[in-house]
Amino acid sequence: MTYTVGAKGQVVIPKELRDRFGIRPGDEVTFWDCDDHGALKPLRCSPESLMSGFRGSGMAEQLLSERRADRLREDDGWR
Repeated sequence: MTYTVGAKGQVVIPKELRDRFGIRPGDEVTFWDCDDHGALKPLRCSPESLMSGFRGSGMAEQLLSERRADRLREDDGWR
């Protein structure tokens, strides 16, 4: 993949790489010097960044279902 640097020094991160590494609008990335090339790494600070890896996994629905079942068991225990 070859991309052109714009007048302001900007380059678009290709969509397939943004998806692979979970980079979303507003995320922060860090750059560093690796001898003869540069490297970029997303910072995993924001909740959106942290959650992007789980998007579409069904984990949220599973956790909510388990929580509902826990509540039903707790409610039954009080009767």
